Amino acid sequence: MEQDLADQSAALFRLLGDPTRVRILQTLAETDEVCVHQIATAVGTSETKVSQALRLLRTARVVKNRRAGRHIHYRLDDDHVRTLLAVTFEHLSHQAVHQARRT
Repeated sequence: MEQDLADQSAALFRLLGDPTRVRILQTLAETDEVCVHQIATAVGTSETKVSQALRLLRTARVVKNRRAGRHIHYRLDDDHVRTLLAVTFEHLSHQAVHQARRT
């Protein structure tokens, strides 16, 4: 693996290392497009915190946005992000089952 690709991968995993950002991405994975207010309500945090997280996710090209009048609607950048989330949750679920069998 080239160093640049390793660095980019590590940066993406650091970005996903925040529970609020993961919850935002999960919300986006379950919908087509939503605005900051809807995301904040679904995640249970402030619009300011959601906006800051979305800025980071947009800069990393994990989410896209579209302006509609005064509102900005967000969606996942592509299906790779949805797949990454699904594989992560599947892995964690598998670990939980495996751990439960040990006890």
